[in-house]
Amino acid sequence: MSTTLAKPGQVERKWYILDAAGKPLGRVAAKAAVLLRGKDKVIFTPNVDCGDHVIIINCDQAVLTGSKLDKKFYRTHSGWIGGLKEVNYRTLMAEKSDKAMMIAVKGMLPGNSLGAAALKRLRVYKGAEHNNAAQKPEVYAL
Repeated sequence: MSTTLAKPGQVERKWYILDAAGKPLGRVAAKAAVLLRGKDKVIFTPNVDCGDHVIIINCDQAVLTGSKLDKKFYRTHSGWIGGLKEVNYRTLMAEKSDKAMMIAVKGMLPGNSLGAAALKRLRVYKGAEHNNAAQKPEVYAL
């Protein structure tokens, strides 16, 4: 029995919709990262981009469990002295919940060219409407 390795031209990409309404942000992000990477497929090969396209809707209704809304921060630093900026997750989820989901998924992908290519196939929307209906995405049950 031989092992089948996928080649970049053989990969068929599907479109999936993940609904984040009422679900923990991390669990939705973890499932999205698995789909984007292609780890749920039989033909998964670590050095080939085997992932699918993922659309995440209703990010503004995703929840953070425990006291993460008050104790967790999104931090950026400009590189200059005193250039640290931090935003509370309560504020981030209220204003830019799609960015919070994108950050969570990006942290679960590898930090190389495969992760960058996978992140380009992710579309995140605050509400229930998206503009990818022409691709006929399948609803993925979490």
